Amino acid sequence: MKRTFGIVIILSTLFITALSGCNEISSTPQLVSKAEGVFSESLAHDESSEAKEAKTEFCIGETAELDKVQTTLIDVTESTGSEYNQPNEGNVFVLCEFEICNNSDTEIAVSSMLSFEAYCDDYTCSGSFSALLEKGDKNQLDGTVAAGKKFKGVVGYEVPEDWKELEIRYTPDYWNGNDIVFIANK
Repeated sequence: MKRTFGIVIILSTLFITALSGCNEISSTPQLVSKAEGVFSESLAHDESSEAKEAKTEFCIGETAELDKVQTTLIDVTESTGSEYNQPNEGNVFVLCEFEICNNSDTEIAVSSMLSFEAYCDDYTCSGSFSALLEKGDKNQLDGTVAAGKKFKGVVGYEVPEDWKELEIRYTPDYWNGNDIVFIANK
């Protein structure tokens, strides 16, 4: 009985949190900033909204903004696992570290299972709990981010060791249907 009640409370909280973002104006992701040393000369001099709206994919170190939520793919690292936790033969674990800054007026929910979708060399890949065991002292990207606060953590995937491109789609608000797409190349 307590378990069922707990599940109902969690699902209700997630539903209410998702609905609270429904009144936000939908927009397309915009480039907010790039990591130092990666900032391209042409974009640095062209601050027009046209240049920002044309950007649909973001790389490591770039900060994208969608509906007042800024998201940065900080780093992508590979791991062959540890003594008791290893990927399947021919695979590696890939850990993607993100920072999410909530500049909206409402709390947002972040779920590594529901908010993130990934494709490795154009094939879908699911989040890997085994990969997350290799995250060390970093947080897993699951929880809520209060208005005006930040959240940093990782999502993990198991991919072929010869992977070339990993596309990660982050959906800050499930109901508006817009994604922020990050591309990591090996």
